[in-house]
Amino acid sequence: KPDRISHPSGHLDTILLILQTGRGKHAVLLLPGALGCSRTDFGPQLKSLNKERYTVVGWDPRGYGQSRPPARDFPPDFFERDAKDAVDLMKALGFGKFSLLGWSDGGITAMIAAARHPHVISKLVVWGANAFVSQQDLTLYNAVRDVSKWSAKMRKPMEELYGAEAFAETWEAWGDGIAQFAKRPEGSICLELLPLISCPTFIIHGEKDPMVPSFHPQCLLKHIKGSRLHLMPEGKHNIHLRYADEFNKLVEDFLEDN
Repeated sequence: KPDRISHPSGHLDTILLILQTGRGKHAVLLLPGALGCSRTDFGPQLKSLNKERYTVVGWDPRGYGQSRPPARDFPPDFFERDAKDAVDLMKALGFGKFSLLGWSDGGITAMIAAARHPHVISKLVVWGANAFVSQQDLTLYNAVRDVSKWSAKMRKPMEELYGAEAFAETWEAWGDGIAQFAKRPEGSICLELLPLISCPTFIIHGEKDPMVPSFHPQCLLKHIKGSRLHLMPEGKHNIHLRYADEFNKLVEDFLEDN
């Protein structure tokens, strides 16, 4: 069931929506993609990850989903801000150590959190994530910038969540926000932080992902020491939804592996 918590860092103007399932000893935080939230992004994980082994927490990052107001903005440190929020949230909920499952933008946030707070992160799973923005990535982002060109099926959940106008405006703002990293050396979002990640890390990649070229998971594999990569040949960007049973089994096996 959903719950609301005042922002743990004392920002009382921000109320974070959380969903929590299970009662296991191993706490896991789900980090959604751009403009995403627990309900839109992680239904099969909230429903089906083992409730005896795990306590699964979903959250809507500030400015996303039900964690509004305030409206979302994208300053240069928005991923760092989300990472701090995520760790502060889990500490406020009483979890001294926990694992992170991050999809897309949530994967970037999760990597930053694992690098910045190694003492509290047990394990890390990321998919559809990237540590830098290349010119090829900018081309991909620009191709989906105009939401009026999306299919009605793709637009519907976001329009129901935000309203059509607010969704279009926030998505455009995200496009500007992510593009600012391309101006940095090597297009870095968090490249310099990858070597600081010390927890066991599992990278999953759909080989037909239209938004994340395969050089991104290869980069993560190269720079996160001890990480492993699993490829799903038919997978696209939403492998955890499209192939939920297979995905959940992979994640549970990794989290259980000592």
